[in-house]
Amino acid sequence: MRRIACLALAALATTACGDNAPTKEEIDDAKARVERLAASTHQVRGALEVLGLMPVYTCGEPRRSFLNQAVAGLSSTVGCATARVEALDDVTDAVVVSFPSGGCDVHGLRLTGRAVLEYRGGEDLMEMSADLREMAVDGQTLQAKVGYGTCADETRVFAEVEGQVPGREGHSFYINSRVGKREGLPLIGGTTLVFDGPGELTGPNGTDRVTLTSLLYEVGNYLPKEGTALVETADGHRLNLAFQPVLWRVGKVEVTVDEKDPVTVPVVR
Repeated sequence: MRRIACLALAALATTACGDNAPTKEEIDDAKARVERLAASTHQVRGALEVLGLMPVYTCGEPRRSFLNQAVAGLSSTVGCATARVEALDDVTDAVVVSFPSGGCDVHGLRLTGRAVLEYRGGEDLMEMSADLREMAVDGQTLQAKVGYGTCADETRVFAEVEGQVPGREGHSFYINSRVGKREGLPLIGGTTLVFDGPGELTGPNGTDRVTLTSLLYEVGNYLPKEGTALVETADGHRLNLAFQPVLWRVGKVEVTVDEKDPVTVPVVR
């Protein structure tokens, strides 16, 4: 009987088959939660990619001069998007980036609608924030606040994003992410994104609390390449998710349910 149970588990995931192995029901539940989390963080990455369309402000440069050059550069590198600079007041300019109705593919994401990026200050301190409520990532509209602060010994990036979990009817997410800066890598606009922060996944059975730690995304990929996530479920369980390069290549993640033996499950987009 134990061998039959192990074979059934192996059809879904790679796992140890000792007395401490999770049940098939626990693996099924964990896999569904992992897929909802992956779909949600993919949307957060999409919001952050919008920031990457424009270079980070160069401290000491006049704000309007920087934006005019940045908009010209965006038009040449992302031909399907259009951008213009609008003066809002003496210390604030906005860049309005518009995408065609058929969508614009950027780093494996389809962007539609428009984004409004506001730049306030300049030279000594620049605060940039983006309103993404009029755009969609892969067909999903977002309630998103993303931006950064730089100069005056300050460098930070944030993304506060909420919306419906793509492909999972009745499920929504909220993630408040801080984007990390790794030495030698650009803050935004490079080939990787690293972010941390709390979040929530809400569905018919309640709300799971999520803590993301050092999730590293390679541009154009659906799953994070490395990092961890802790999911504290509405029904009192703890799922520890470990994203690893060797598993990332085959679309899998290691999951530990409570204190049981870890299992490796595939993530279906």
